Amino acid sequence: MATIASSVAYYAFHGMDTFVRLAGGHDLAPLFSDLIRLETELWDLVEARLRRDHDLALSWFEPMQVIDSTPGCRVIDIAEALSITIGGTSKLVDRIEHAGWCARSPNPDDGRSSTIELTRAGRRLLTAAQRTLIDEIGVRLGEPLSTSELQRFAATVRKLRAHLREQRRSA
Repeated sequence: MATIASSVAYYAFHGMDTFVRLAGGHDLAPLFSDLIRLETELWDLVEARLRRDHDLALSWFEPMQVIDSTPGCRVIDIAEALSITIGGTSKLVDRIEHAGWCARSPNPDDGRSSTIELTRAGRRLLTAAQRTLIDEIGVRLGEPLSTSELQRFAATVRKLRAHLREQRRSA
């Protein structure tokens, strides 16, 4: 029903001349709308759980994961990993640093930049928050989908993201 409603709302707003179709005849507008809503709804649920259990925003959790998993992490590494702007990433890192969860050091390989590491407190927070994330994602995605459905979904998302990254590089 949501797909039909999304389609009706889309065409009412944009008109039939913007009807988006693949070679196979699939209407992509409702799919796009559903993907956006899924991301928003999932983000909100995970965010609420991280805030409740750890007083941690999901927008801080994500860069903290990148920092923790990237030796010699720089702002550009976080921006690229999360597909966000360098300026926005720098401001985000400033806030995480101000909270005491990460620290910048001069980059030994490039004096114009710095490297970022989690502090001891940041690493403890991230470890606890990762357990919460795994639990929450299990409830939201693992319960309604079978293992094979999750594997197909994950493979499809990876394939689409790789395709989009390649298109961005080519542009």
